[in-house]
Amino acid sequence: MASSARWNHVWVGSETGILKGVNLRRRQATNYVAASALRRDEGVCAMCWGDPSESEVRGPGRRREGLQPKGWGGGGRGCSRGRPLTTLLPQILVGCLDRSVKLFSTEKGKFTESRQCLGGEGSFCGLAVHDSSIITCVESGLLKVWRDASSENMETQVGAGVCRMRQNPAQPQSVGTGGKENALKVWDLHRPEEPIFRAKNVRNDWLNLRVPVWERDLQFLPGSEKIVTCTGHHQVRLYDPSSPQRRPVLEATYGEYPLTALSLTPGADSVVVGSSHGDMAVIDLRQGRLVKCLKGFAGSVRSVQCHPTLPLVASCGLDRFLRVHNIEDKHLVHKVYLKSRLNCLLLTSREKWDDEEPEPAAPQADVKEEKDELWDGMETVATKTVLKRRADPNVRETQLGKRPKKQKRTSAGP
Repeated sequence: MASSARWNHVWVGSETGILKGVNLRRRQATNYVAASALRRDEGVCAMCWGDPSESEVRGPGRRREGLQPKGWGGGGRGCSRGRPLTTLLPQILVGCLDRSVKLFSTEKGKFTESRQCLGGEGSFCGLAVHDSSIITCVESGLLKVWRDASSENMETQVGAGVCRMRQNPAQPQSVGTGGKENALKVWDLHRPEEPIFRAKNVRNDWLNLRVPVWERDLQFLPGSEKIVTCTGHHQVRLYDPSSPQRRPVLEATYGEYPLTALSLTPGADSVVVGSSHGDMAVIDLRQGRLVKCLKGFAGSVRSVQCHPTLPLVASCGLDRFLRVHNIEDKHLVHKVYLKSRLNCLLLTSREKWDDEEPEPAAPQADVKEEKDELWDGMETVATKTVLKRRADPNVRETQLGKRPKKQKRTSAGP
């Protein structure tokens, strides 16, 4: 029997290592890690879908190869390798601080596999899947592709201080990296010796001083080679590798605090950015201007993701709330308190959130019989009615501990 986890709309990872599934329609959040197994060194720092098609379940008419990443121990649980499946089991890859990557099956509602991805220093700053292989990148700059045999693993150094690694959905073999004093680079995993694009820093400021580099997040624009980034110096930049210019073709600033996360809107003509001060806004990528601000935050925004077709954006951060805003009217559609500081999230791409399996309802007759038996078995208790005595209006009541006020004498007339 399929687990109810498949109907969750948002998946959230916390600092304490909990993977939470949130069903916004039922307003229900579920922890998929036992409380006794919580360890801060297993905090979730990166998440991605096990397949580019995310968690959609395919019908029996469409066949697809098994999508369990290569090199997972056990091999007997989860999806079997190399065997064609009539249905696509939804899976989530979860990267933890202890450098382990766990495979979670939303069909079964539990973790099915785990693998240690050691090498380099620091936590994961990006996680992806390509050709049934896992792609990881850590803060020290080690980008590695984990294949079936350890001798086939590919690794390259992308520079220290990496803050984010993202995969190009249109070209899964391409990834982008960037970080502190580590400019934007685009890598082809088939030829990892040199980046296929290396961004150039902007010109010096009006004092002729070098502008520091601090790329915090990035994303590829669909249908083009353009890349949008946000920086720790509250800048939003747009790069175009197809042009001869290596500097950004557009730059905009928002607020005064570091920008920590971004996500493209469904039309890919705007980007939603979040800051470390709890601000979130929509920036137009055609004119580089502020379109609107989204309110209601009380802490740093750690992760932002827009729905691919609906005008919805989900965000989470250090204030322990998951929020879903409507981008068009700025309305806060959902707000869920999840008790833990949140690091990252995944938003499902299905459009009809109401198409879910109804919960099995208990028979009304049985419930009625149980209630009747309960009431029939209770002892009747007689109550005595106490009548209140009306106070005599001629009797003056005195307050406890206080002397009654003296009445003023009225002088009689002559």
